Amino acid sequence: MADATTTENSSGATSKKGKIVIALAIALACVVALLVGLMASAGPGGLGALIGRDSAGAEGSGQHGAAPGHAATPVSSGGANVLDLPKAPENIIVLPFQEIIVNITATTATGRQTSRFLKLNLALVYDNTLPGAAAIESRQLFMRDSFQDYLRQLNESDLQGSIGLARLKAELLRRARAITDSDAPLEFLIADLIIQ
Repeated sequence: MADATTTENSSGATSKKGKIVIALAIALACVVALLVGLMASAGPGGLGALIGRDSAGAEGSGQHGAAPGHAATPVSSGGANVLDLPKAPENIIVLPFQEIIVNITATTATGRQTSRFLKLNLALVYDNTLPGAAAIESRQLFMRDSFQDYLRQLNESDLQGSIGLARLKAELLRRARAITDSDAPLEFLIADLIIQ
C-alpha cells in the first residue's frame, strides 16, 4: 500500500512539474513573439529609438527624455533631424472626398437579409504630371456617384478582413481610372470604414 501511495505522489509531482514547464515555455514563446512583432512593426531603427538609441544603433546624445516642462531635443544622425518626416513629391496630390453613407445588405445568423449602414471617408492620391490629371478634380462628383453605385451592391461579408479592404480599394481605383480616362489615380486612402 505504501508503494502505491508513493507512486501516486511522485506521478502527481511530475505532472505538476510538466505543467509548469509547459506554462513557462508558452510564456517564453509569447515574449519572443512580442519582440519579433515589435521588430517587424518598428524596424531595427525604430526599435532602437524606442529603447533610447538613435537609428544608427549607437548610444544617443545622452538625452533619454526631457525634464518635466522642457521640450525634448530630437536626436540627430548625420546632421538630419530623425523626427522629420519625408516630404511627399510635389507632383503627388491627395484629394479628399466627402463622406459617403450608403445602405448595404447583410445576412443574419438565421439567413434573413437585413440592411446595414456603411460610412466611408476616403481620399484619392494621384500624380498631377500624368496625362488626364487635370480633369480629376472636375470629375470628382462623377467618381463619387460611381462609388455609391458600387457600394450599394456590396454585402457586409464583401468588406470583411484585409482581403475585403484590398478588393474595395482596387475596385474604387479601377472606377476612378475609368471615369477620368487616366492612369493618374494611384491609390485610395481610407480614413474611416464603419458598418452599423
